[in-house]
Amino acid sequence: MHPDRASVWTAPAADAGEQPRQVRRILKLFRPYRGRLAVVGLLVGAASLVSVATPFLLKEILDVALPEGRTGLLSLLALGMILGAVLTSVFGVLQTLISTTVGQRVMHDLRTAVYGRLQQMSLAFFTRTRTGEVQSRIANDIGGMQATVTSTATSLVSNLTSVVATVVAMVVLDWRLTVVSLLLLPVFVWISRRVGRERRKITTRRQKQMAVMAATVTESLSVSGILLGRTMGRSDSLTRAFADESEGLVDLEVKSNMAGRWRMAVITIVMAAMPAVIYWAAGIALQLGGAGVSLGTIVAFVSLQQGLFRPTVSLLSTGVQIQSSLALFQRIFEYLDLPVDITERKDPVRLDQVKGEVRFEGVEFGYDGKGGPVLDGIDITVPAGSSLAVVGPTGAGKSTLGHLVPRLYDVTGGRVTLDGVDVRDLDFGTLARAVGVVSQETYLFHASVAENLRFAKPDATEAELEAAARAAQIHDHIAALPDGYDTVVGERGHRFSGGEKQRLALARTILRDPPVLVLDEATSALDTRTEAAVQDAIDALSANRTTITIAHRLSTVRDADRIVVLDSGRLAEQGTHEELLALDGRYAALVRRDARLEPTM
Repeated sequence: MHPDRASVWTAPAADAGEQPRQVRRILKLFRPYRGRLAVVGLLVGAASLVSVATPFLLKEILDVALPEGRTGLLSLLALGMILGAVLTSVFGVLQTLISTTVGQRVMHDLRTAVYGRLQQMSLAFFTRTRTGEVQSRIANDIGGMQATVTSTATSLVSNLTSVVATVVAMVVLDWRLTVVSLLLLPVFVWISRRVGRERRKITTRRQKQMAVMAATVTESLSVSGILLGRTMGRSDSLTRAFADESEGLVDLEVKSNMAGRWRMAVITIVMAAMPAVIYWAAGIALQLGGAGVSLGTIVAFVSLQQGLFRPTVSLLSTGVQIQSSLALFQRIFEYLDLPVDITERKDPVRLDQVKGEVRFEGVEFGYDGKGGPVLDGIDITVPAGSSLAVVGPTGAGKSTLGHLVPRLYDVTGGRVTLDGVDVRDLDFGTLARAVGVVSQETYLFHASVAENLRFAKPDATEAELEAAARAAQIHDHIAALPDGYDTVVGERGHRFSGGEKQRLALARTILRDPPVLVLDEATSALDTRTEAAVQDAIDALSANRTTITIAHRLSTVRDADRIVVLDSGRLAEQGTHEELLALDGRYAALVRRDARLEPTM
């Protein structure tokens, strides 16, 4: 656990030249919903026309209906104003419903796309990226875009339409007053752009800080994190570290909310003062002998000008919000643009029946091309139905060799084949059905025993669950629980002991029934007695299938058909247990080491 450490993986920041491309990419997200958006556009246009018509009705009331005492006309005009308000409200509700639905669908598409891309990433990506960082991208970054995606696009179109329609109406009423009203508009646009750029920078820093906090919470408040913190006496220091990170987030949140606030306030004040300017300008023009402006025209114009105030300020604020949201979109696009190391070829090979022969042919492997090779020149053949044990000192490359069979990693040289077909040419479905993996670090979901087992076979019957559990020698324990197979295992299975979790993992693999089994130090973390019980279950599982066992304790592999010894990524020795003992080399030395470490009864 590293509570003060930032994510290991960080993507480079996009430069300003990327903004147009990024905006086009954002607009592309809405393409599947262009039909609904067209309806929204029609509703926006209709609402804008209705709202602009109202001041003209008011002008007729003041200049014609009231002075001339035309009661009938007055009633019609008043009814028209009421009808306009009703139509505007109805159009607004429908517009909000459709735009919110579209926005939520786009949010769903983004979440699904990011999750799907992460599911395609190789194991190497997750070994160098904090889990909290990944969770923060999906939860905080996409969640932070909700307002922008659900309402900003519609608000932008609505307000822009309202501004254009209102300006046209103002020109029709009096072009001179219109010029006075719009003199400061370019200044307002410039101010809003400055504020938007400022907030975008702060938003990027804020989201990174939120990702660090999420990673800290994920690591330190997990069951394992709590156990480690308590037993090491670090609970107080972890709390202080979290408080420091939270304090940094407080500062960024305040800066984000206050960025440009005074400048935007000036815009609001000036816009609110414009009616007084209009009255003053009309009065001065009249005093100087200019063309007279009727009372109705002035009132209607001020009404339009006030109607212009709301969408104009909203447009400026929307521009600021879009600038801030670009930082969030950039972080999401970074994940969507992650290169996928392990991909399925366009015309993959599908095997209906898998015998289970595995071959390593001149296999080489290195992590990201950095450092020396982890595996170098490995040639091994594992006949179908036979057992291979891989042993060697820590860091020899044993687990890496096992991970190449199910394509958790891809070789950097040579190839790994299954029934003579390069695993890189197989379709993912065939490979997943053919190869089962049981590792030392057993993972169980926070769900019932039955749900954990059915993860391997969703349509498994109760009888199949019980048969798999019996084969793994865990059925009697499950049946003795108050809720039986409906017992919730707890976070990472902490309600069960290490041996019980390992047998549940074996039962899950038995349920899937793969012809090839990779056991990656499946019993190394267990005590001798529990190991013996689990090993019995493994022996039952290994019968009649190809088994590759990566072992630390050599007592579990003596009966393997073949044993290979790795040393610094190279194949040092191979043979049966008796042959390697007779050779009196590295394997014999490992056996003597185990004998010294074996507990005496």
